[in-house]
Amino acid sequence: MKFRLVSKFQPTGDQPQAIEKLVRNIETGAKRQVLLGVTGSGKTYTAANVIEKTQKSTLVISPNKTLAAQLYQEFKEFFPGNGVHYFVSYYDYYQPEAYIPQSDTYIEKDSKINDTLDRLRHEAVQDVLLRKDVIVVASVSCIYNIGSPKDYQNIALDLKVGQTIERKNLLGHLCALQYQRNDSECTPGTFRIRGELIDIFSVTGKELIRVELTGDVIENLLIAQNPLDSTFRHVEQHRFYPAKFWVTPEDKLKIALQNIRLELQERLGQLQKEHKPLEARRLEQRTSYDLELMQESGYCHGIENYSRHLEFRDTGDPPYTLLEYFGKDFLCLVDESHLTLPKSAQWQRRIARAKQCWSNTDSVFLRRLTIGRLALKKLLNGSPK
Repeated sequence: MKFRLVSKFQPTGDQPQAIEKLVRNIETGAKRQVLLGVTGSGKTYTAANVIEKTQKSTLVISPNKTLAAQLYQEFKEFFPGNGVHYFVSYYDYYQPEAYIPQSDTYIEKDSKINDTLDRLRHEAVQDVLLRKDVIVVASVSCIYNIGSPKDYQNIALDLKVGQTIERKNLLGHLCALQYQRNDSECTPGTFRIRGELIDIFSVTGKELIRVELTGDVIENLLIAQNPLDSTFRHVEQHRFYPAKFWVTPEDKLKIALQNIRLELQERLGQLQKEHKPLEARRLEQRTSYDLELMQESGYCHGIENYSRHLEFRDTGDPPYTLLEYFGKDFLCLVDESHLTLPKSAQWQRRIARAKQCWSNTDSVFLRRLTIGRLALKKLLNGSPK
C-alpha cells in the first residue's frame, strides 16, 4: 500500500520550495539535510509531504516521550490509511544497578514495565517487517539493542491450514517464543487450551488466533480482531512472532551460553589475581543465576546485557537496533536534532565515570553504555537518509 497524505491544507509560503528541494536531494542520494523553521511554521506537514512523495518507510526520532506522542498523533492524522506506530522506552520507572566498591554495596536494578508501551513496540517492529508504508515515531530508545532482526524472523512460527504438527510440538514452540499458558485471563503473549482448540493472544494485544486441531492436523485457523469478541474470520495461514525480543534459536543459545561461561571464568580469574574475592563471588552468583534461567527458559531479566554473545558479535561491533529492522532504504527524520542527538563528549564522560566504579567488578553496565555510544555512531554514519 502506498503512503497517502490526508489534509485539508495545501503547502504554502516556503513549504513548496522546501518540499521540492528535500525530495530532489533524497532522490540524488543526499545523506543528510536540515529543515529549519520557527515553531508553527509547518515542519511536520512539510515532512509528511516528503514522505508521501518519496514513498519510503520512515523512522522519526524525537527527544522525549511527550514530543514523540505529539508527533505520533499528527502523523496518524496525516496518514490514517497507513501504518503509523509509537516506539518509546517501555519503562514507567527505572533505577539502574549501581555498585559502591568502598563498602562492597551492590544495588540491584529496579524497574516497572508499561505493558501497553511494550505491545506498541512489538506492533511497530512487526509492521516494519511486514509492510512498506510504515512510519515509526520513536524516542532515542530506538538506538538501543532489541536483538537480531534475522533471528526475530527465523524463529517465528508459521501455521497454515492442513499443516501436520504434533500438539506437544506446537505448544513447545509457543513456549520457546516466550508465550505463556494462561487458561483464565486474556493477556497479550499468552495462550490457553480447550481440548482440541488452542487460543493464542498475539503479543500486540490486537488479535486472538484460534487453532483447531484434528489429531495432528490443523483443521482451521480463525482470527478475532478483538480478544473479547467471538466474531472470527477464517485465514489460511498466520505467523507468530516472538513474545519478547532477544529470543535466540536453541542451537545458537547453547553456543552463546558456553561463550558466556568462558568469559565469566576469564573475568573471575582476573578478579582473583587482583585479590578481590567478594567481587568475584558476587559476579559468579549473579551470572550463574542468569545462565540457569536462560538454559531452562531461554530468557532472563536483563538478557540484553548478554546480547553480544547471543548475536555472535565481535567486541566493539554496534548492536542490532530498530534501524536494522527497516533495512537499508528508509528515511530517518530527527526532530529537534539539537536535543535528540547527544554530543559524543557527553557519552565519553558517562563512560569515563562508569569505568571508575565498574572496571573492578564486571563489565555489564559499562557494556550497556558502550552499546548506546556505538548505536549513536551508527545512526550518524549509517545509510538512512
